[in-house]
Formats: sequence, structure tokens, C-alpha cells
Amino acid sequence: MVNDKLRAAILDLARERGPAKTICPSDAARAVGGDGWRDLMDQARDIARDLARAGDVEITQHGEVLDPDANWRGPIRIRAR
Repeated sequence: MVNDKLRAAILDLARERGPAKTICPSDAARAVGGDGWRDLMDQARDIARDLARAGDVEITQHGEVLDPDANWRGPIRIRAR
């Protein structure tokens, strides 16, 4: 259930901003988790990977598009495709 809410939040927020702008996974985690948003960060990042694999979003880091199946660390951004 939380995964479905995170998935919807990522898609809604990214589409709202459009393909020229990005969101942070924490934006979706905050929208779903309120004060407990930090507990949802790993899930939000995993869902972003799934959405990128499906072609719904792109994951970027320092402006470069990341392979959703690669091992990456650090802050990421998500944008609608």
C-alpha cells in the first residue's frame, strides 16, 4: 500500500514539474510519510528505479541520466519522460 502511494506520488510530482525539471525522492517520501518520511527514502529510491526501468521517469545525478540497474550512490533526482 505504501509502495503504491509512493509510486503515485513520484509520478504525480514529476509530471507536475514536467520533463525539464526534477524532483527529489524525498519529495514523494514527504508527501506520503509526513514526519516519518525518512523511513521511506530507500523505498522511494527503489520505486524510482522500477519506474525508470519501465520508461516512466529518468533518474539523474549531476545532470547525467543514470542506468537504473547500475550501482550508484549519493543524491539523485527524478524527472518525467
